[in-house]
Parts: sequence; C-alpha cells; structure tokens
Amino acid sequence: MTNKMLTKVEGNVLILERVFDAPRELVFEAFTKPEHLKRWWGPRGWTLTVCEVDFRPGGVWHYCMKCEDEKQGDFYGMESWGKGIYHEIEAPGMFTYTDYFSDAEGNENTAMPSTEVTNSFLEQDGKTKLVSRAEYASEEALKTVLSMGMEQGITETWDRLAEHLQSIR
Repeated sequence: MTNKMLTKVEGNVLILERVFDAPRELVFEAFTKPEHLKRWWGPRGWTLTVCEVDFRPGGVWHYCMKCEDEKQGDFYGMESWGKGIYHEIEAPGMFTYTDYFSDAEGNENTAMPSTEVTNSFLEQDGKTKLVSRAEYASEEALKTVLSMGMEQGITETWDRLAEHLQSIR
C-alpha cells in the first residue's frame, strides 16, 4: 500500500498529505471524473449513489453518500449530500473548489461550515504526493467538522482511493 496520511492543523486550516503509488495524471483523474469517484469516495461502508461532475471553473460537483453497512448502527441508511463549486483548475497539478454540505436539490446548508479546498498533485519518483489544504471560516468551524469524525472519514476515503488506484493500474 501507500504511505499514511499526515495531518496538520494551523489555526483555521487543515492540511492533509499522502503519497499514492500511481502517476499524477491518474490520481488527478480519480478526483475529477465520476466513473472514478463512484468507486472510492467516502468512508468505508458508504457509496456514492449520486455523482454529477461538471469539472470546469464555475462548474458544480453534486453528490450523495449513503451508508450501506448495517454494522454502522444509526448511520445505516443515512444519506449525506455535498456540493463542490470548482474555481481554479490546472490539470494535472491542482484544482480549487468550495465544499458545502447540501441537500438533494443542491441547496447549500448554511448551518454547516463550508470549506475552501486546494488539492495539489505533486510528482514524486513516479508516485503522487497529494496535498489537500482546507481553509475554514474560523478555528471553531474546523473544530466542528473534526469533532464529527472527518479525519477518520478522510483516512478511510483515501485508503479506498489507494485501493482503487492499485486495482486499475
């Protein structure tokens, strides 16, 4: 497998880093094409039941994660909707987007913190170092999502990405 994720919190910014054993173009595609995202996005036991991607500046990524693992108790059957609005795109090096919690119609949930995300894909000896920088409106907003178990969720999600990349190489 690949390296474990490194996590740093700097005020209202969460920085996540991990090296994937795959070329940078492929890792970039895995983050930007629905046929890839449907196979790995979300924590273990969750699947993307909806994944619409309009990958261009101003375009929207709208998705629904659903828990299909009965062992996850109260989470079983739960849906979690999200929406990303893409800003800057420099394939295959980086892209930025604003990440929102949303509903099935794509309306943003203003009660939950939104995030300004920059994903950078760096060549590293035939592998790809992913650096994800997530900036929140405040330290409290970041603490809110961390208290919801976001770090474990991202770790499991990126583990699934590593497995997906191995399966298609």
